[in-house]
Amino acid sequence: MPATAPTLRKALKRAAPGLSVERALWHDGHDVVVGVDEVGRGSWAGPLTVGAAVLPRDRRVNKVRDSKLLSELEREALFDRIAGWCAAWAVGHATQAECDELGMSAAQRLAARRAIAGLGVVPDQVLVDGNWDFVGGGISRRIVKGDATCLSISAASILAKVSRDRIMRAEAEHYPGYDFEANKGYPCPRHKVALRGLGPSAIHRRTWVFMDTLPWSGLHRVLPPDPQGTLFT
Repeated sequence: MPATAPTLRKALKRAAPGLSVERALWHDGHDVVVGVDEVGRGSWAGPLTVGAAVLPRDRRVNKVRDSKLLSELEREALFDRIAGWCAAWAVGHATQAECDELGMSAAQRLAARRAIAGLGVVPDQVLVDGNWDFVGGGISRRIVKGDATCLSISAASILAKVSRDRIMRAEAEHYPGYDFEANKGYPCPRHKVALRGLGPSAIHRRTWVFMDTLPWSGLHRVLPPDPQGTLFT
């Protein structure tokens, strides 16, 4: 992977996220402003990951964008620069088993708690990407398309995406055939063919509906929690 970020593609040059929300909060006395973003919710295998980033007020790293707009090479090249730039940063994970046992919403809240706890600082305000507040506590603000417009959320999105991608590339060595190094656990034609032929691996989410028609290879089948919170297996 390259050590420095490559020149931004022309289409991305006008897509820079800003600091207007963070600056307004700093001006109002909120010293520790945390941007958070999630990755992996739609994956069929592996963890759900939340990134958290606290930006410094006096330094700026260029070329940070929503992780979905960047290539894998661009994200990897930016990762160390962002990690070194942040005043504090962390990622939190909810494992495949926790996603199955808790349900995806509760697993996302768990991963967010772990990420924020890993910062080593107490947040005054948390900026959350999207229209669902998975942080809570009375200190969060939802920002629709925040990963594209809010710099701390954009930074968190890259930290989360690269961290999870590295986990899935490492898992690919243990589960050959599923192409995790390329698809990172998300559905794609090769992944679906592998599931039909091999059945699910130990890191697949076993409560998901796509599992209903698959061959099973001796793994214990887990069903989603019922509305009263009881897990049926």
